[in-house]
Amino acid sequence: MARGLATGISNMVGLIISDIRNPYFAEVTRGVEDAAYAAGCDVMLCNSDLKAQRQMSYIDSLIEKRAKGIVMNSVSALSRREQSYILDCGMQIVLLNPHSQRSLFSTVCADNEQGGRIAAEYLLANGHRRLMHFTGPREHANLKLRAKGFIKRIQKLGIDAEVTTLSAERTSEGGYELARYLFSRPSRNWPTGIFTANDAMAFGVIRAAMDFGVSIPDDLSLVGFDDVELAGRVHPPLTTMSQPKYQIGATALQMLLRRVSSGVKEPEHITFGVELVERQSCKPIRVV
Repeated sequence: MARGLATGISNMVGLIISDIRNPYFAEVTRGVEDAAYAAGCDVMLCNSDLKAQRQMSYIDSLIEKRAKGIVMNSVSALSRREQSYILDCGMQIVLLNPHSQRSLFSTVCADNEQGGRIAAEYLLANGHRRLMHFTGPREHANLKLRAKGFIKRIQKLGIDAEVTTLSAERTSEGGYELARYLFSRPSRNWPTGIFTANDAMAFGVIRAAMDFGVSIPDDLSLVGFDDVELAGRVHPPLTTMSQPKYQIGATALQMLLRRVSSGVKEPEHITFGVELVERQSCKPIRVV
């Protein structure tokens, strides 16, 4: 770092994520780190804890440390003023968020809206008509697109279907709190299928189901999003939307270094496809 301060050149890149305790970010981080190691770079890991102010504080710190660039999962849309400030400082950023017309930065992410559509089609094809979506903060673009794809597909294909959305923190604890609220109500008010914004929330639903004596998938079916390693090991094994987490992280880091080296300023965007991984947390029901 001292050499970087003296020469103005650093081999350190910043990685700003929401929370490393989320298994999704652990796999993305490994992709970033391996790609950085191969390029002879070090990685400085920063957890924003879903706080926009903390996120900007880390950006300032990385600018001061003359980081080569930043890979970041932004917890909320950066304002034009914030984006202009970052660019004026000469900092390259690659976002792990979907492309927005208001964003001046490059992006690498999965097709979140497509994932929501596939989850809706799967539950509808299995006879589910009373559906619920557990999601996180409304300002988070990835989660917003998953919800959009899910709800719009149900409205288009499920003529006799209904869907309700509940929001909490996008963590296991957030999923647990929403499920506990649901299971404390009469079972006639329960959905037959739940789609969660990520696997962490789905794990919370499974824990609440165990506490309340609810059977998954006999009482309700559950679909997650991410396909983290634990998804195949919980009971029941979780049906979920899989995205290439390691590849997303590695690609974002490689894109960042390529842009720093070339000096290109025009943003570029890469979107990876997703696919359904069917396990034992869902079952078909007879449509009455």
